[in-house]
Amino acid sequence: MSKKVSVIGAGNVGATCANVLATRNVASEIVLLDIKEGISEGKAMDIMQTASLLGIHSRVTGITNDYTATAGSDVVVITSGLPRKPGMTREELIGVNAGIVKSVVENILKYSPAATLIIVSNPMDPMCYLTSKISGLPRNKVLGLGGALDSSRFRYYLSRALNANPNDIDATVIGGHGDTTMVPLASLATCKGVPVTGLLPEETLSKVVADTKVGGATLTGLLGTSAWYAPGAASAIMTESIVSDRKSIIPCGVPVEGEYGQSDLVIGVPVLLGNGGWEKIIEYPLSPAEKEAFKASADATRKVNQILYDTNILS
Repeated sequence: MSKKVSVIGAGNVGATCANVLATRNVASEIVLLDIKEGISEGKAMDIMQTASLLGIHSRVTGITNDYTATAGSDVVVITSGLPRKPGMTREELIGVNAGIVKSVVENILKYSPAATLIIVSNPMDPMCYLTSKISGLPRNKVLGLGGALDSSRFRYYLSRALNANPNDIDATVIGGHGDTTMVPLASLATCKGVPVTGLLPEETLSKVVADTKVGGATLTGLLGTSAWYAPGAASAIMTESIVSDRKSIIPCGVPVEGEYGQSDLVIGVPVLLGNGGWEKIIEYPLSPAEKEAFKASADATRKVNQILYDTNILS
């Protein structure tokens, strides 16, 4: 069965997502849309010129701000939004990007009312919460990037500490997508099935957890801008699990209703991804310290969400 995926925003993350989707032949049709004339068209053309080199069978189309081209999408990845600028408050960033995300969601749903929406736009947790409130979609049709990306970074830092291949490591990050809110689950991390708590000294493992939490900030400091390869790939892998009905367990930001003791919140938890969107929340056993950290993360995330109400973006 043919599948269609649209990626909104042809910046570094969106273009990388579209490229990974194409190279993995995830969908028969991939639409890359941006508001800036020529950007999405040029990047789509560039990707398609690798088709004969890389065995790409997907068709990637670039379009400028015409949502009719996205009609009938099975999954839509939303990367639109502005990065936080020097001197810009969190409230200002949320206000600007909330307006952008609301507009994108409204336009998408005009033409793809049954699509599953993957939110990448920052700040991710509030933008995903906003989407869940305004879209009218079933809660399993809205999810955010955070946990998938943070978990891949956790595996990277563990692989360095263990001198192991990241593919041999199973590690999960839950909680909010932020330096102080993410919760790397060190108690459950393994390397080839062996708990890393028995392979690494406590001091080393603590440093891995700390490095994971500031993984995004570290890259921003090195690059002078936000990362894009891993975020783009993470959103593409989430998309692939949905359109291919992989039933992969991937931590994502989703609306919780009692799971992990939280409600009226979008926060990162492990979910089963299939063609219905996210199909089930998996509740892992947490250590007492991890339970406390997750509750603190939920409290902090809820406090940021309150800005959406305080600024009358939500009522």
